[in-house]
Amino acid sequence: MSNFKVSVQETSNNTIVKFEVNQFITKHQSFEFKNVDDAKPSPLAQQLFYLPFVKKVYISGNFVAVERYDIVEWKDVQDEVAQQIETYLNDGGKVITEEATPKKQTPVTVYAEATPNPAVMKFVANKKIATAMFEFTSIDDAKLSPLATELFHFPFVKSVFIEENYVSLTKYDRAEWQDITVELREFIRNFIADGKDIVLPEAAEKMEKSVTQLDRKFEGLDDTSKEIVNILEEYVKPAVASDGGNIQFIGYDADVKNVSVLLQGACSGCPSSTFTLKNGIENMLKQMLPGKVETVEAING
Repeated sequence: MSNFKVSVQETSNNTIVKFEVNQFITKHQSFEFKNVDDAKPSPLAQQLFYLPFVKKVYISGNFVAVERYDIVEWKDVQDEVAQQIETYLNDGGKVITEEATPKKQTPVTVYAEATPNPAVMKFVANKKIATAMFEFTSIDDAKLSPLATELFHFPFVKSVFIEENYVSLTKYDRAEWQDITVELREFIRNFIADGKDIVLPEAAEKMEKSVTQLDRKFEGLDDTSKEIVNILEEYVKPAVASDGGNIQFIGYDADVKNVSVLLQGACSGCPSSTFTLKNGIENMLKQMLPGKVETVEAING
């Protein structure tokens, strides 16, 4: 199993910081603890309450949120707290005991949403289901995802794309969406509600999608490539994600000023993706990086 990695995430409330973990630490459940006695069902929360500035601990999904008293500022202690949580988890420390009572849970809902690609349907959940982005094109490819493996047992599922709070499914032509959407939506909803692993905890690291690995890969790029990645992240990815897809930077050839990208999910094989690529992304990169980009070449995932 991969090591736990913890990163610090600020919130809109300056007394609360989220310590985001690269794996899920609860089965889509949430817990709130107000003091050390209240935290008996959580050895992790109890340990945090031994820090004199900890006022409240909230554990959910893949993060631990901590509210502080005013005796310290987060900037002075947050890195040490992150390290403490990371060390605790990597030492095999228990997050929640069996008898813990979760906060009242919002029922899991999943709704189906059409995409610009007629072969792809997007199934959106009201909970976070993954800490990274994954695409699987066959059942052999899906060994690190219990959900994708099960979905491939449906004879009409061609590929599975999993993002933070949705699953995009590509179907074979033999089936029509009106005949299979309800069945797939209920299957995905029940899978999430049962608290099953969407992807295995070690999946991100094994597939080189962990935050640390992605940061290391980014730092190894040349300056122009970094500019391209930043533009794609800020201006392009949110739009394609809303359509159930993703665009991933592959490489930049400075000699011919060509950018290579990978189209995933609903973007892969979409009839409108070529138009979007040429008239949207290519023109944007030309305008924002004058003299550096001439063409954008797409590879379907």
